[in-house]
Amino acid sequence: MATSSKAKKKTVRLASGRKRARQDVKLNASNTALRSKFRTVVKNVQKAVIAGEKDKAGDLFKLAQSVIDSVADKGMFHKNKAARHKSRLAAKVKALALAAPAA
Repeated sequence: MATSSKAKKKTVRLASGRKRARQDVKLNASNTALRSKFRTVVKNVQKAVIAGEKDKAGDLFKLAQSVIDSVADKGMFHKNKAARHKSRLAAKVKALALAAPAA
């Protein structure tokens, strides 16, 4: 029998367990929102780079840096992952800036 994500949760008997379950709901919602915000800012920078909008990409990258750092500070993912994302985005923005004057 396969378990699905919609499987019925067991009722926790201990008060501390009930409290933990309540906290988990809030934490899950918070983490989901943070993850979504992170993905959105990264996607926005990538779209601007693909569209060739140098100024917009630079501005969006500055915003993305702070969002990526804040998400990493909150422990959503490792600081090295944040650095990797920022590095790759910076390289794309820089390549766009260098390619634009030559074209």
